[in-house]
Order: sequence, then structure tokens, then C-alpha cells
Amino acid sequence: MPETVRVGLIGYGLAGVAFHAPLIATTPGLQLAAIVTGNPERQATAARDHPDARILASAEPLFAGDARVDAVVIASPNRTHVPLASAAIAAGLATVIDKPMAATADEARALIASAHARGVLLTVFHNRRWDGDFLTLQRLLRDEALGGVHRFESRFERWRPEPRRTWREDGTPGEAGGLLYDLGSHLIDQALVLFGPATTVYAELDRRRPGVVVDDDSFVAVTHTSGVRSHLWMSSVAAQGAPRMRVLGNKAAYTKYGLDVQEAALRAGARPGPGWGEELPEHWGRLGTDDDQQTVATEPGNYPEFYRRVERALRDGSAPPVLPEDAVRSLDVIEAAQKSSAERRTIPLKV
Repeated sequence: MPETVRVGLIGYGLAGVAFHAPLIATTPGLQLAAIVTGNPERQATAARDHPDARILASAEPLFAGDARVDAVVIASPNRTHVPLASAAIAAGLATVIDKPMAATADEARALIASAHARGVLLTVFHNRRWDGDFLTLQRLLRDEALGGVHRFESRFERWRPEPRRTWREDGTPGEAGGLLYDLGSHLIDQALVLFGPATTVYAELDRRRPGVVVDDDSFVAVTHTSGVRSHLWMSSVAAQGAPRMRVLGNKAAYTKYGLDVQEAALRAGARPGPGWGEELPEHWGRLGTDDDQQTVATEPGNYPEFYRRVERALRDGSAPPVLPEDAVRSLDVIEAAQKSSAERRTIPLKV
């Protein structure tokens, strides 16, 4: 691997602009060498934002070797993840895929097999593992501050009563639209990391807004091998916010409102530096019981750690930041949730 890893970014929508490009560009040892977008307006924006990057209308120069990149990041619509990742792996390029890794678990397993056969790094951008509230909960669990946990409640809810006619709300097979894929991918991944593999899945996937053809108000219940039950909500029609997390243990509970601060900062054009990911004390969560509570400082969010680990894995062969097999397990839960909602029953999973 060269001293500086040259990265090609495919896609310059929200994910490319606000998440991947700034994180890649500010990671020591990585260089944002090329950006792929066929949209002329986005090409102009990419050239302005990253004047040292080569702007390409298609990904072919990346795969053919003309752009001289060492790694590819796929931040394009979900339906393109598998074909683009397959081409990148075939070209021998280290590959990062934005979540969800694929529309189905079988497609994801095929990508993993190809990457193993080709001997290239493959990982998935589950950046919410570096949310401040998630890191805080991991710390509390390590310290056994909650005692034995029996229920994990987690939500990504927002108020968007008017549908946005984008691919994320397209019900075409293979598009992987809807909130279960979009926000549920994060919620499920976090739950599996915290409490282990799923044994059963129950789900209610609803369409609440007129004309919407994908789920926009959904609930997934996961029972883990550890005995913990995770209750996960995702919604576009929540006019008032519930706790982002509520975790119930036999000694105490942890309740946290509000989203991690990093997404808003990245959208506003901020870049990682001193004080990155720190949350104001008035937004910190509460630990304890109704009769005895204390404020718990939120760990600083750390999205930059994802690409630091990518760079390190490419450099020394260490594990990638997210094992692709973890993404497969999340897709198994997503497919079970779809089946559960359609058949109105709880679905068992093989562990």
C-alpha cells in the first residue's frame, strides 16, 4: 500500500457531500483523489469543495485503473451498491459501502465471498457506531451501571408529513427504499453490537402518508441471544420526539433525548478538529431511577474514527472498522422484519 491511499468516492448526494468526502479528506494517510457524479451541478459543487480531486462522470476510470485509486467508497443510491461493489472488488480495490450493504443478505454474502477470493478489504459505513450516545451507553454497560439490561429502546423519528419524492421513497424491487433500510439499518446494527445476535424478530411496517409506497412509520422488536429485547422505532410522521434511547436494567435506567451532533455539524460545513462531536451539557442523558437520578456526560461522537480504522486496516492488515458479516446479520433482521409484517407473526432466526 502506498504512503498515501488514494480514494475514489462514487456519489455526491447527501452521503457523499456531508459524510464521506469531508471525513476522507481530513483523515491522515487518505487522499480524496476522485469524485464520481453524473450530475453537472454536483460536479461543479464537487470541484469547488475539493479542487484537488479529479471529477468523473462515471466510475469506469476507477475500475479500469485510469484514475489510479487504491480504494473506492460507494455512496450512491442503494440499488447501485451491489453492482458497483462487485466491479470494485473485481478490480482489486478496497471497498467501502454506505449502508445498507445490499438489498438482500444473499447479495451481501456474495460480495463477501468475492472480496475474500480477491483478497481485498470490504467494509460498510455503519457510522452510527460512533454516535456519542451509543459510545456513552457502551461505557455504561462496561461499567455495569445499569445492572442486567432487559430492554433497549431506540428511535430515529422525524416530522416530514409531506413525502419527498426521492429514490429513498421508491418501492421498486431492488431499490431498498423505505425507513427500514434507511434508518432501521442503523438501529438494528447498534442493537446487535450492544446485545448480540437476534433469535426472533417481530415488526410492524406501515405507510402513513398518502401516496407513499414504502414504510414510513415502523417498529421492529428483536429478541437477542442474551435475553435482551430491543424495541426499535423509525418514523417520518412523529410530530413530537420521544427519547432517542431508553435502556432499562435491573439496577438503573439510562434515558437520552436528542440526536448526535455530528450530522448537523457536517451538514453545516464543519470539519473534524478540536471539540469535535462534543455535546452541550444541557443535552446529556440521565442515569438512575425516578427517585435517584444523575446527569451522565455524553461521550464525544467520533465519526472520523471510521476512516482512521480504514486507513489502518489498509496499512497493517488489521480488522476493518465494521466487519461485512455484521452487515449481513442486520440484513437478516431486515428481511425477517419484512416477512413478519407481511405475515403478522414473529419470525425465528438461526443463530
